[in-house]
Amino acid sequence: MSDFPPIDPSVVIWNLPEPERAGKPLLVLLHGKGSNERDLPGLADRLPAGFAIASLRAPLRDGPGFSWFLVTASGSADSATADPPADTVLAWIDSLPWTPPSIGILGFSQGGVMALQALRREPERIAFALNLSGFAVAGEEPGDDAIARHPVFWGRGDQDVVIPDWAIDRTQAWLPEHVALTQRVYPGLGHSISLEELDDIAAFLRSRLA
Repeated sequence: MSDFPPIDPSVVIWNLPEPERAGKPLLVLLHGKGSNERDLPGLADRLPAGFAIASLRAPLRDGPGFSWFLVTASGSADSATADPPADTVLAWIDSLPWTPPSIGILGFSQGGVMALQALRREPERIAFALNLSGFAVAGEEPGDDAIARHPVFWGRGDQDVVIPDWAIDRTQAWLPEHVALTQRVYPGLGHSISLEELDDIAAFLRSRLA
């Protein structure tokens, strides 16, 4: 692993106290660019019970918040950009004092990029990913030939002007050929998460618990 900064365990937000986490499947939440670990835990009330849920803070300071990688002028991202932060998420999972029976990652925007990238990096450990308003980065990963049966949820709004069209087009071409894809496009939704999408996310997660 590179010298990329590690996850700060002192700011991780959990839905359960430590004695209640062991034995439960782990769901990791990864926020978007310039946000923080407080952005996504509010979703937990609408998600199915049964997961130990952990919301992480990205390691890179970005304005008033934090990011997983710093966006270039072109807005592009590739494996060289996305691998170090994905690996730091995997290293944090390694540091847990218990071994979850299964692990899934849900991320929004940049966090969605990270969720998919962590799956591509180590598909033998990550069971599924939810990429919300994100995309797939360019480049090849060691696990790309091993994720055909891995469930991936990709949800986005058709009015999202934050994610470039070329990134959407690349992801639209790449995901169906590599993963067991559940795709949803929400009319009128921008770079956000709607109640309709939350219902679809909850259904996807219930299937992972079944």
